[in-house]
Amino acid sequence: MNLRNSVESEKDSQGLQVLPLEADHSFIQPAKRIHDGEDVSFFLSSKAYTDLTTFLLQLNASMFPRRDKSSAHVHSWEIGTQNVEYSAANKQLKKLINQLETFIEEAPPDTGPRRFGNISFRKWYNLVEERVSDLIDQYVPVSVLDFTTKDNPVTTAKDELRAYLLGGFGSAQRLDYGTGHELSFLAFLGCIWKLGGFPKAEAGIEERGIVLGVIEPYLKLIRRLILTYTLEPAGTHGVWGLDDHSFVPYIFGSAQLSPAITDGARVPQEGSRPDAPDPSDVAKAAAVERERVNNMYFSAIGFIYDVKKGPFWEHSPMLFDISGIRAGWAKINKGMIKMYNAEVLSKFPVVQHFPFGSLFQWEKDPLATPVKFSVHTSTQPSQKREAGSTTSQPIEAGPLGGTKAPGASSGGPAVASTTRFQGREPPLRNLQEPPTRAPWATPTSTNRMPPSTGTAAPWARPRTEQQPDNATAPSGAPWADK
Repeated sequence: MNLRNSVESEKDSQGLQVLPLEADHSFIQPAKRIHDGEDVSFFLSSKAYTDLTTFLLQLNASMFPRRDKSSAHVHSWEIGTQNVEYSAANKQLKKLINQLETFIEEAPPDTGPRRFGNISFRKWYNLVEERVSDLIDQYVPVSVLDFTTKDNPVTTAKDELRAYLLGGFGSAQRLDYGTGHELSFLAFLGCIWKLGGFPKAEAGIEERGIVLGVIEPYLKLIRRLILTYTLEPAGTHGVWGLDDHSFVPYIFGSAQLSPAITDGARVPQEGSRPDAPDPSDVAKAAAVERERVNNMYFSAIGFIYDVKKGPFWEHSPMLFDISGIRAGWAKINKGMIKMYNAEVLSKFPVVQHFPFGSLFQWEKDPLATPVKFSVHTSTQPSQKREAGSTTSQPIEAGPLGGTKAPGASSGGPAVASTTRFQGREPPLRNLQEPPTRAPWATPTSTNRMPPSTGTAAPWARPRTEQQPDNATAPSGAPWADK
């Protein structure tokens, strides 16, 4: 199952593969590999990308409501719900998150004047660094930590876990947090999955426990860190970004509100759960306050209301546009998956610090085929171009499919096309829809940003600048009516 732009069939997907205990595996200290745009292109064809996107879509599929085959009863999965099974591994990881939150009391925010971020965040982060080894020993399953090879290498599973866990809480140097750090925490959980740390269960059971029992508490911790230490957004597009800090709650939250499926059925492309709030409710403060305790999408929106003032359409125009989609939450979920690939996994500023080891490998996926060079990639930092080289290197489009490049037009260079997998059906098939555009790709007619830098949000149709504060008629996204 790879992050693709199509509906997934659970019965066809294999999920993220667990390493057999008898595997001849050697752990590697995770290290930075992405230094320029060409490296981003390689990443999109790598085994690490395949595994990361496989794991994300595996979690996403688990959050769709389920209908009993023998009855019409529908099970939905909400924050704090009692019908989610939490394994011992899930409960221990939640305790790990709770323990990290207690460190805030030991590193109260500095009261002195500051412009960006609170320097006491460095104290909190240092506490985590000092204690992370003991925390992993205490809360990560023993079977994971004992996963060794017959060669007994110096580098262990714990070394790889440590790198991704520490990378999941922002930068102590820059005093910021963003979707790249969120990706690192996802990789931390993926490492545990690959090493057999989560018990085998029917499809979706353990995954739901991970989303609601670990990722949701993690997001709550992150929000408290942001509020406590006024962490800056990392790699944000400003007002034209989806969210200053997070992305995955919008994926999982929209899945929670999508139509119910039966086990083994395809994930729907359109529609909503009968009792789901309307997407336009994100622009209504009262509705957000009511829904944020149950749903991850509205919980993320609620945090925006906590930290930003003014009309929702003005400070969060992209989310406002998405709220105009009339094809339902499943359509939003599909669009969020496309955008995650375009705006997170394909962006150099976001993935440049992601480290690669043995569990998320910096090796080419042999099933990925090369495609034409992307203008989008050519606009990113390039050591070759800086050295005076004008040679365009072919890129490999990752399993999520290509995205439209900044400045690309119908007559311009080819957009990175969808990867074709040879010899097997990809875990998630491609949507036959136009790729998303980068936020800065198309000039906007509004005056909210200077004409030289103003850009249209992905999927957005132009709106008038004189929209009232209580606007309830978002423009919607191009993929909404398809």
